[in-house]
Amino acid sequence: MADSKPEETFKVVDRRHFTEQGDLRQDVVEQEKREEEAAAKKASTAPPPKPQPKAPENAQEPSKAAAPAQGSLIVPPGVAEALPATPEPADSAESSRAFQMLVDFLTRNAAAMLGGMADPRTGQPFVDLEGAREVIDMLDALREKTRGNLSKADDDLLIEVLGSLKLTFMEISKAATEAMAKKAGQKK
Repeated sequence: MADSKPEETFKVVDRRHFTEQGDLRQDVVEQEKREEEAAAKKASTAPPPKPQPKAPENAQEPSKAAAPAQGSLIVPPGVAEALPATPEPADSAESSRAFQMLVDFLTRNAAAMLGGMADPRTGQPFVDLEGAREVIDMLDALREKTRGNLSKADDDLLIEVLGSLKLTFMEISKAATEAMAKKAGQKK
């Protein structure tokens, strides 16, 4: 008896944004326009979000303190809410979409390193302070090297992102230092 198995097939989808010559692919541009229109439509019909109450700073649960992975720390409760929101690109004819995408990419990476993304193995948010510091330094260097060459909207975006990331970095560094000191005090 022969087993009648359906033939397994798969489909390959090219998700690259650029052609071999380095030009932006037309279907990518069209997809971005559709996504922007859908987001604008959704934003215009959605009610404003209700603010989330923040957990008190003294509400840390020591029982959840696990051994951090190499180069990372567990984010204390209440700190994850302090992460910066990804800024919306400014609506200006002079602003550069590519520059805004670069800033957004670097911002998302820094936010992920500051506890905005969970460790896939444990499901717990993790912090990589050195990695976050390097990305923030990259954004600082980008601002310094492009000073005077950016549109007002792009410069404002970069300033806002840097301020928010630096503030979050300081808060998480302080919380991590306190957690390490508390953990060291418990071992004695």
